[in-house]
Amino acid sequence: MANGGPVEHGYPHLDTVRAAITALYRRLSYDTVQTFATSVAPVDVAFCDTDDLHLGAQRVAHEIVRHFRLPDARMIVGFRDMTHAANVELTAGPEYFVELNDRFRSHRGDIGAALAHEVTHVYLHRLDLSFPSTGENEILTDTAATYLGAGWLLLDAYREHGEASQKLGYLTPEEFGYVLAKRALVFHEDPSVWFTSPQAYTAYRKGMARARQDEEQPPLTAAGWAGRRRYARDRRHAPAAPAQQPGTGTGTGTGYAFTPDGGGRLRVSFPCPTCHQRIRVPVRGRLRARCSLCRTVLECDT
Repeated sequence: MANGGPVEHGYPHLDTVRAAITALYRRLSYDTVQTFATSVAPVDVAFCDTDDLHLGAQRVAHEIVRHFRLPDARMIVGFRDMTHAANVELTAGPEYFVELNDRFRSHRGDIGAALAHEVTHVYLHRLDLSFPSTGENEILTDTAATYLGAGWLLLDAYREHGEASQKLGYLTPEEFGYVLAKRALVFHEDPSVWFTSPQAYTAYRKGMARARQDEEQPPLTAAGWAGRRRYARDRRHAPAAPAQQPGTGTGTGTGYAFTPDGGGRLRVSFPCPTCHQRIRVPVRGRLRARCSLCRTVLECDT
């Protein structure tokens, strides 16, 4: 939780975010991801200063538990002085004890954001889905919360007013915007109408621009002139050169890689712009490819 301190910007965790989206599709399946087409509604997690603190927190926790379809998970919410925004004990359940930072006693509108992250921890724990390191696991949690329809609350909790700042979660504002944009492109949902923070809207627009770039990389037909020219050059040199390594996904690499198949014919692999699983197709001009993981149909010119 950044509270008054500097807020990190940009896309420093983008590789992990993309790996998290892929992991969600692999663990949940396309059909299960589709059941999260509707986000948590603002009215369901609204919290005003006149609401009872503990009863209100329990109500909001219940709504987020319901969103993740965890009917046998009961959240016991308490408050204490702590460094982080919140903490949850991951046990076998059915009761989970969530502790929220005391600052939420006077910032009740952000309780839903903190609970969205903690309930997602419980959801992923029950799925037995995790990443190796603590930092990567927190990024996975933020990404899952956002992609599955609860994390817009985390971005809306981001505010900067002169020297004052507040941000919840481990992703940067732009990374939250990026994941929200990836979700919006799949489910045709516009979360920006729910934002109360103008900085959240700005971060979402930046994230959307970055997400659109994923759909404009060669060999996709939507790639721009410069990308198509670079791709054609790399394709000409591919047979005589060692296999090219795919890019890092941060904008510094090409993202595609050429390799010969067993018969000596050239193939190209590239990340799916929706779920980022790598797709491998023959190099033979225009073709249509279908991602086996997220079922996105891609128009390619290989």
